[in-house]
Amino acid sequence: MKLPARTVAPVTALALAALTATACAPGTSDNGATKDEKGGTLRVWLFQEVNNKPKEQVVDAAVAAFEKRNQGAKVEVEYIPVDTRAQRIKAAFNDPKSAPDLIEYGNTDTAGYVKDGGLADISTEFAAWNEAKDIDPTAKQSVTVDGKVYGSPLFVGVRALYYRTDVFKELGLAAPKTQAELVSTAKKIHKARPELYGIAVGGAYTYGAMPFIWAHGGELATRDGGTYKAAINSEAARKGITAYTSLFGDDNCPAAKCASMGGNATVTAFASGKAAMVIGGDFSHAAVEAGTVKGSYAVVPLPGVTAGSIAPAFAGGNNVGVLKSSSHRTLAVDLMKSLTGKESQGRLFDAMGFLPTYTDVRARAAQKQPFVKPFIDSLGAGAKFVPASPGWGQIDASLVLPTMFQEVVSGRKDVAGASDDAAKKMDAAFASAS
Repeated sequence: MKLPARTVAPVTALALAALTATACAPGTSDNGATKDEKGGTLRVWLFQEVNNKPKEQVVDAAVAAFEKRNQGAKVEVEYIPVDTRAQRIKAAFNDPKSAPDLIEYGNTDTAGYVKDGGLADISTEFAAWNEAKDIDPTAKQSVTVDGKVYGSPLFVGVRALYYRTDVFKELGLAAPKTQAELVSTAKKIHKARPELYGIAVGGAYTYGAMPFIWAHGGELATRDGGTYKAAINSEAARKGITAYTSLFGDDNCPAAKCASMGGNATVTAFASGKAAMVIGGDFSHAAVEAGTVKGSYAVVPLPGVTAGSIAPAFAGGNNVGVLKSSSHRTLAVDLMKSLTGKESQGRLFDAMGFLPTYTDVRARAAQKQPFVKPFIDSLGAGAKFVPASPGWGQIDASLVLPTMFQEVVSGRKDVAGASDDAAKKMDAAFASAS
C-alpha cells in the first residue's frame, strides 16, 4: 500500500476491502472482558507485508522488551494477509474466544470498529502515557472517536507533488507555487510534450483529489450533533472539485484514459516516464525509484491556493488497538505501547520506510533520509482526516466520491449536480450509521 514493502497504499487498500466487509458483515455484540489477567499468552494480529522480514525483526525486539518487563507473560504474533483481514477481524469481534488481544488496523476503520464494539477505550492509559504527548494531532485524531481513544497510531502516510526535474529544466519551468500554477504548468507541459501527461490524475483517486477540496476551504462533511452532514456540495468544496476536474481533458490527462485511474495507476504512469507530475505518497518513493525516472525527479509539498501555502493532505496509515474482549487488558495496553512507541517507530522507519507519527522521531527520520522532508512539511502544515463516522466505510466502499468526479469529467453532470448527488448519498450513509 503505502510503503516500500507494499504494493498498494494502506489507506486505499485498507479502506476498500475492509470497509466493504464492514458494510455487509453481521452485527456484533458487546463482548467486553470480565477479567484482567496479569500473566499468560497474548495474541497479536499484524498485517503481513510483501517483504515481511524487516517488520518481524522490529516487532520481535518490541516483544522481547515487553516480555522482559512482564515476567510470566508471553506473546504470539500472527501476520495476517491484508486482503482477508476484514473478515477475520469481524469474526474475532463476534467470537471473543478466537479473538487476539491486539490488532493492527487501517486508520479509516477506527469508527466502524468502535461501532462494532470491537476496540477497547484506552483513553485513560493513553493520557497517562508520556510518549503520547509527541504524537501529531492528526495521527491522534485517527484513533479518536467522540473524544475517546481506541488505540495508538503505528505509522502515517501522506502525499506530495512529484515532478520531473529533467522535463521542467528542458521547458524552463519551475515547480508550481499555487494550484492555479499547477494546472497551467501541467497544460504547458502536455502542449510541448504531448506524449506526456502534464500531471497524471485519476477519477478514482479520492485521496489525490481531497487536497484540492480542502485547499479551497471545503470539507467532506461537518459535525452535526451526534452525526455528520455532507459538505461536499458547499460552494468552497465545489471550487476544489472544479480545480481538480479541470486537469482532465485533452490538454493534460484525457478523460477517456484518466477517469478510471486510481492512485496506483497515476504513480505507475509517473514512474514509467509517462507523466511529468503526480500526487504521490511517501509510500510511493520505492516504486518511483524503481522506475525509469530515477535520478530525474524531485518532490515538493502540493501547493495550496495562495503562493507559499501547502494544500492539506490526507493523513493515512495504520494503528494498533486493544480488543474489548481481551482478558489481558493491562498487559495488552503495555504491549501496544511497545509496538507503537518511539523506539519501535524509529526502527520501523529504518527497516520499512514507515513514516513515524511522533513529531520528534519524524524530524530525526528526515535527517537520515532527506526525501521524506516534503511529506513531513505537508503533515506539519496541517493534514486532515476523513469523518470519524462508521458511515465513512459505506461511502468509501460505494465509491461515492469517485463516481462524483467521474460524472464531472465525463460531462454527464456539472459540478453542482454531481456534488449534490454525492451529498445525498453521504447523508444517507451517515444517517444509517448513527
